Amino acid sequence: MLSAIDPAAIGATLEETWSPRVVAELDDSYVKVARIQGSFGWHSHPAEDELFLVLRGCMRLEMEHGTVELKQGELFVVPKGARHAPSADADCLILLIEKKTTLHGGDTDNPRARSIASQLQGPG
Repeated sequence: MLSAIDPAAIGATLEETWSPRVVAELDDSYVKVARIQGSFGWHSHPAEDELFLVLRGCMRLEMEHGTVELKQGELFVVPKGARHAPSADADCLILLIEKKTTLHGGDTDNPRARSIASQLQGPG
């Protein structure tokens, strides 16, 4: 049976911050939702772009040459290789589109990073 996906509804069921869940696949990419609050830390993805779309709340993407502020409904693509540090002062719900090869923590050893296996689990 065909059915639509409601990323915001799925994201609302997430209990943990910085723990994305895969909600769809698009060619060689995953579509993910995540709750974020606080700072994830500086990292980069040397071979992959990363799309951030705010579903609820607001967030910042600190970059080496400035900061991008995103409000609900806005998106930004972090170019491959660009060092960035996502953060949110308050609870924020985001949608991500990333290649399936993208490591959550990028090129750093980040204790908040989650394996793709955990990202493929159901919400919770």
